[in-house]
Amino acid sequence: MLLEKIKTPEDIKKINIKNLENLAEEVRQRIIQVTASNGGHIAPSLGATDLSVALLKVFDPLQDKIVWDVGHQSYAYKILTGRNDRFDTLRTFGGISGFNNIFESDYDAFGVGHSSTSISAALGMAVAKNMKKEKGKAIAIIGDGALTAGMSFEAINHAGHLQKDLIVILNDNNMSISKNVGALQKYLAKILVSQSYNKLKKTVWDMLHKIPPSRNQRRLVSFFQKLEENVINILVPTIFFEDLGFKYIGPIDGHNMTDLVKFLRQAKNNIQGPILIHVVTQKGKGYKPAVDDLPRFHGLGPFDIKTGKSTEIKKGKSYSAVFGDTLIKLAEKDKNIVAISAAMKVGTGLSGFANKFPNRSFDTGIAEQHSVTFAGGLATQGIKPFVAIYSTFMQRALDQVIHDIALQKLPVVLCMDRAGLVGEDGATHHGVFDLSFMNFIPEIVSMAPSGGDELEMMLAFASKYNDGPTSIRYPRGTAFYRKEEIAPIELGKFEILKTGEKTAIIFIGALYEMATEIANMIERDFSFTPYLINARFLNPFDISTLKLISDDIDNVITIEENVLNGGFGSKIAMYFSGTDVKVYSFGLPNEFITHGDTSILKSHIGFTAKNIYKEAKEIINAL
Repeated sequence: MLLEKIKTPEDIKKINIKNLENLAEEVRQRIIQVTASNGGHIAPSLGATDLSVALLKVFDPLQDKIVWDVGHQSYAYKILTGRNDRFDTLRTFGGISGFNNIFESDYDAFGVGHSSTSISAALGMAVAKNMKKEKGKAIAIIGDGALTAGMSFEAINHAGHLQKDLIVILNDNNMSISKNVGALQKYLAKILVSQSYNKLKKTVWDMLHKIPPSRNQRRLVSFFQKLEENVINILVPTIFFEDLGFKYIGPIDGHNMTDLVKFLRQAKNNIQGPILIHVVTQKGKGYKPAVDDLPRFHGLGPFDIKTGKSTEIKKGKSYSAVFGDTLIKLAEKDKNIVAISAAMKVGTGLSGFANKFPNRSFDTGIAEQHSVTFAGGLATQGIKPFVAIYSTFMQRALDQVIHDIALQKLPVVLCMDRAGLVGEDGATHHGVFDLSFMNFIPEIVSMAPSGGDELEMMLAFASKYNDGPTSIRYPRGTAFYRKEEIAPIELGKFEILKTGEKTAIIFIGALYEMATEIANMIERDFSFTPYLINARFLNPFDISTLKLISDDIDNVITIEENVLNGGFGSKIAMYFSGTDVKVYSFGLPNEFITHGDTSILKSHIGFTAKNIYKEAKEIINAL
């Protein structure tokens, strides 16, 4: 076993090309073995395994700064940079991260999680090396999907201007750059309409049509059509990147180890200035179930290695599925409803909507800022856009939410999936800031359902609300459904679930079970019943309900799955400041929370009904 002998990247440099191919296969098997148990981003990493091996054969990752974009592709890199013995702990609490993390290893040059950052970071490193006259290259590895984001093009534009030593490796795992960067195809317009090109084309076609109709003529026509398409696909990136100041190499077979090593060495030793190396890889390489079902194997939970089938026990309908199914029902009644996603159509539950309403479904690629402003443009023309973006990625479009949507009071519906702790993807993906940043934005109706049934009601409410934008945040996982009758949604109105005295428990979001459990424990151990209130709305703020209960209570306990700084609890505390009512807020600490199973994470930070009740008990005893 070659892999067992690899302790540091230096060991790879001693291995010949043939054995490098064997090493790559061993690494693939290691990735399959661990992700089958732990889940993870298997297909992208399998596709980039040969590239990882070749990079470490040619470059010194402590001197040459290697920056992976997102990190979905970097499992092989982790294994080969001293973490193979810990790879079994991938994405588990206390184990190694599913993404590159500068605190985890000196070989991780830059922390990642949100896409399209690698070129900017690597360019910064290249400039710093130049300023300090240090040896070594800066290398960014970016996928074709991540290249669709505006930040990537901003970095490419700047890099072409600066002309520093920078290597950008485009890992194209869809076999054709034009599928993901479609606008580049239009860049050939000046060539395709040129006089010389069309004169040549006309000559060829005239010659073909002089041949008597036959099977051979049809074959020749088909051959030249395909030849024209292939020439275009080769020329587009060459022209585009070289006009931007990059030297272009490729396309290269990303699974030909000899070519990979040869061209990487050439880029390292013989070429100065910015270089783009176009590497074509196969997502899921080496594992047939992944190749056959790429969307699912992009990122998934535990699975059976032999069949590729999930081994996770499905407990019920997810919040994402509730969102997607509800939106279909609403869209059947309202032809102006459209759905927008940013490269997360499957993850946000919009696949069914896209199949049923293909002309009313828009996937913008990894372009959250564009998604939001695009929705704003639609809204000005009477269209009702629902924009589904993970909470953590909505952070990228905060200026657009404020400036392009809220300021103009446009009736866009922002649907923030994965709000709260998301588990194994960790700090880069936890949606723990949206209550805070939605809190300070004027003119936006901000809601959070207590369960799947209330999510359906809020989506219906948002579909009819046209006085400005609305946002709805909901968590990852199985949707909880309440058993009792639910009060109708009224703009800015809290729902009083239980009338009481002395203490009010006010929660926001999918914390119904936790809040109810705490209320029941108080009622069990003390001689009174506390108020239990489902806030529903962050904005508008239900001052009338707070006034109504203020004479009956001595303290308020707020609960939210969001950082406490600037969140829902701070808003309640501000209202009661200067009164005799004390406010005690419970939520997530103002820190970046690690990765791991959500139940373990909540226990670790003390965000459980038992821990909150323990503190609430002391509060009540002190009255």
